[in-house]
Amino acid sequence: MISNLLKTAAFATALTVSTFLTAQAQTTMKLATATINDVQHEWIKVFADELAERAPGAVTTEIYPASQLGAIPRMSEGVLLGTIEAFTTPTSFMSNVDPRFQAFDVPGLFTSPEDVHAALHDPEYRDHLETMFLDKGLRVIGAIYNSPTVLFTMEDAKTLEDVKGLKIRTFASPLQIKPMEQLGAIPLPLALSEVIPQLQSGGLDGMLVGVPILTAFKYYDVGKYILDLHFAEVVSVTVVNEDWFQMQSEDTKAAIIAAGRAAEEAVYPWGVENVDRSYATWTENGGVITQLPPEEQAEMEEGFATLAAELLEGQPEVKAEYERLHALVEASKAQ
Repeated sequence: MISNLLKTAAFATALTVSTFLTAQAQTTMKLATATINDVQHEWIKVFADELAERAPGAVTTEIYPASQLGAIPRMSEGVLLGTIEAFTTPTSFMSNVDPRFQAFDVPGLFTSPEDVHAALHDPEYRDHLETMFLDKGLRVIGAIYNSPTVLFTMEDAKTLEDVKGLKIRTFASPLQIKPMEQLGAIPLPLALSEVIPQLQSGGLDGMLVGVPILTAFKYYDVGKYILDLHFAEVVSVTVVNEDWFQMQSEDTKAAIIAAGRAAEEAVYPWGVENVDRSYATWTENGGVITQLPPEEQAEMEEGFATLAAELLEGQPEVKAEYERLHALVEASKAQ
């Protein structure tokens, strides 16, 4: 009798433990982004592998590229509300959540992938970056170099004069919108999923974009022209819902942070090479790449610098963040 009771108790304990472990394994982390086959998508894939290795069975990751969970504004809302655990996007698309995200978009701040990498991976700054948006309910678990900014146009634009009057899709950041206004273009912030239909219908004449997006989504089948303005480098971040993050065990939280940092280092060279591949792919598919005449490039950069200074003066928090990043870039160049 006692033996049967002990067996029953042992079975019940094993069932309870098994149920608990199964529940732990069912913690889901949806990883969403608007893009596909680019450095953002690559970071997500590497992060998922790194996390599985560091915290086996603790989190089930689900990868949703190419706006599968909605347009960019919906995914931004989703990570704030907690319906999406993590969202990877250029910083520009989070500037409506916190204006400090604009600091990464200041024209001329980053002029190379090395500038971005040096600033984002300074140990002290990296710790700061992870927690600077906690008051908005978001934690940064990934920050990566994306690509230089280029202007895709349906008609050939070779000079600044050619840009005037064009309806240009921009990121949702004043530091992309205002520069286009300064050039005489008409900026229209739109989610990536809305761009091709608008280009085909005439609602848009072009878009500010990182060149890997153009090749990943085969924009060379829609238009042929790139004006390589190269006035800024796109930075992408992965933000995670902080309430969800705090629900994880201490070991799992540590694993998430470590996996994010490891994925950054792993995909940095991939991202740099992908930009080169994308330029080559564009021309191989009949695309045309034009540089501004040197005097116009200098004129544009000078105008953008003046504009950025004016915009930053009215936003002390953004200015402080920009100055911190600028100091790191300058220190890196001096080494």
